[in-house]
Amino acid sequence: MQSSISLPRPIPRTALAQAVLLLLYGASAHAQTPPTAETMLTPVTIRSGAEQENAITPVTGFVAKRALSATKTDTPLLETPQAISVVTRDQMEAQGVQTLRQATAYTAGAVSNYFDSRVDSFSARGGTVTQYQDGLLRIYGTYNTSRPDPYTLERVEFLRGPTSVLYGQGSVGGVLNLTSKRPQADTLREVQVQVGNNARKQIAADLTGALDQEGQWLYRLVAVGRDSGSQLDHVDDDRLVLMPSLTWKPNAATSLTLQALHQKDKSGSLIGFFPWQGTQLPSQYGQIPRNTFISEPGWDAYDTTNNSWGYLFSHQFNSDWTVRQNLRRTVSEVDYRTIYTSFTANAATGRPARPVFNSDNRTVYRDASWQINGGRMLLVDTQIEGKLHTSSGTEHTVLAGLDVQRNQTSQSSWRSVTAAFDVYNPVYGNFRPPTASQLMRQPNVEQRQWGLYAQDQIKWERWTATLGLRHDSAQTDTEGRPAAAIDDKAWSKRAGVTYQMDGGWAPYVGYSESFQPLGGVDVYGTPYKPQRGQQWEAGVKWQPPGQGISAYAALYQLREKNRKTTDPSNPLNSLQLGEVKVNGFEAEMQASLASRWDMTLAYALTDAKISRSNAGDQGQSVASVPKHTASAWLSHRFASEGRGGWVVGAGLRYTGSQWSGTSAISTPSATLADAMAAYDAGDWRVAFNVINLTDKVHITQCLARGDCFYGQARTYTLTSTYRF
Repeated sequence: MQSSISLPRPIPRTALAQAVLLLLYGASAHAQTPPTAETMLTPVTIRSGAEQENAITPVTGFVAKRALSATKTDTPLLETPQAISVVTRDQMEAQGVQTLRQATAYTAGAVSNYFDSRVDSFSARGGTVTQYQDGLLRIYGTYNTSRPDPYTLERVEFLRGPTSVLYGQGSVGGVLNLTSKRPQADTLREVQVQVGNNARKQIAADLTGALDQEGQWLYRLVAVGRDSGSQLDHVDDDRLVLMPSLTWKPNAATSLTLQALHQKDKSGSLIGFFPWQGTQLPSQYGQIPRNTFISEPGWDAYDTTNNSWGYLFSHQFNSDWTVRQNLRRTVSEVDYRTIYTSFTANAATGRPARPVFNSDNRTVYRDASWQINGGRMLLVDTQIEGKLHTSSGTEHTVLAGLDVQRNQTSQSSWRSVTAAFDVYNPVYGNFRPPTASQLMRQPNVEQRQWGLYAQDQIKWERWTATLGLRHDSAQTDTEGRPAAAIDDKAWSKRAGVTYQMDGGWAPYVGYSESFQPLGGVDVYGTPYKPQRGQQWEAGVKWQPPGQGISAYAALYQLREKNRKTTDPSNPLNSLQLGEVKVNGFEAEMQASLASRWDMTLAYALTDAKISRSNAGDQGQSVASVPKHTASAWLSHRFASEGRGGWVVGAGLRYTGSQWSGTSAISTPSATLADAMAAYDAGDWRVAFNVINLTDKVHITQCLARGDCFYGQARTYTLTSTYRF
């Protein structure tokens, strides 16, 4: 497969041609007459005052007041007619976040049911959550890339509900947008050393500042090196990350940031797909030990290489009009080798197609799998933003954009069934690994999408209305399978209004839509239609003036149509009569008070039901969706003002029980505790963080197909950071 991607259609070529023209324009702007005082765009620098905050710069404390994800413009949260949360760098540092899953652990309604080395997956409001980074899609395909390192992130924004009007195809769950660390004008440098249980040893560095006296060239280098085990025997958690970036600001109106990432991970199978018995249900020999490694030492692997490069470009023509373009190219490779509890049926012995013990109640058969997965992504998003003023006092922030994607996945694979394996007394070495010649190449899958979108944010006195419209065209082709080709087109709409009251209160109401192509055809050769989602949401946000508090409460109702359901006249076919209806309530508060108290409170009620189906499950709950989730975190700094002195904190996370899709088993509720203690001495900071303080053995999910999953065991780290 070629390492470069030719442009698919005239529209993508236009987008990349625009990229060249924009860069040339930015370069020529340096030679032109500098903007006047009226048209100058204030340079981005780090200040302690809240008035300097924007949607990409560092935030002191837990409370951010502005975000990009909900509108693709730098917009106050109070003016956004949709629920959105921001997890700041300071919050991630205080809570000792090691994975993206942990970054959202104290966010209302965000559910991550898998403790996994392969991917950080999320759901919310009864649907999946799509991941973006710096406004561009981060993942396409399955098990073909690496997980992000939280140390490389400045913030995480979680926008709930349908978001297709700005982002194109996606489910009703929402968008998780990761903001990368970017070069800063002020010199900030730190080196971090971390040790922990499971033989964890990590060193990291974050260096940024100006390269010249004029501040036209800014740099940043983020690096992470880790050598670690995991809570499972024989599974590593090693990582190498190099993330350089360079910003060129020839004048106050133009900015070009070049970004690159090189990441190599070495890990393995954290999930064994253990049967119900021995995990959630009783077993003759007790519960399967949580650290049991069911694969084969020395062969098992989830090794990833991820390389990406791109840029973030912005140019302000005058005080009213700005053009932006973001581009990223990603190439990833994964060597995935695993052995797990078998799902292979055996008619001769009566063995079902699900994980079960053999007749001795202690051994299981295992499925072995080897995949070489690849991913190629090319993403471009071009926007123009304008600010218009009318004689009636109405202000418009208009946005028009074109985003283009071309993504390709590849796979070579091998599968087999191995001999019986005793999960209570593992004996390794009886497995004969396959050779590379046994790998079978699978058809490549290529997806192309372009979307045109327009948005108007209208401000009049205390009212703000947000209107959006988008048209998408998405094509997916499977190599050698013309019948599986997909060509979907869709319009998406969004409308909302907020009213800003005295005291920092802002009630709002909004409507939004989503579409998600399913791919494939039914037995009659008819392509499946995309799933379509619709949501109504009403709520209130609160940010009292002069206080470090941001809170919201929201009620919503959404429907997602065209879900597949069983064809009663043909068990080999699926019909698109399936529909899910979700009613929910969410409330969340983040606070940083007088630089001494930091806290988060969150609660979500998610009532997700199957409203239409032919599978006999109409009226039942949607599987793997907890009805209740809640969390609380509180930390206190023992210092009179600012940084310095001791900090202690603790948190509780509650996940309610979940319907598994069968009455034979359910996923139980779980309450977990976290804690931290740190000493900050200005240049030095030493922190001790513990996840799952009581080392509770908990089941995160049981599925109707026959397997259950363990959650994260107690994990502690001691981190020493030196800033200079």
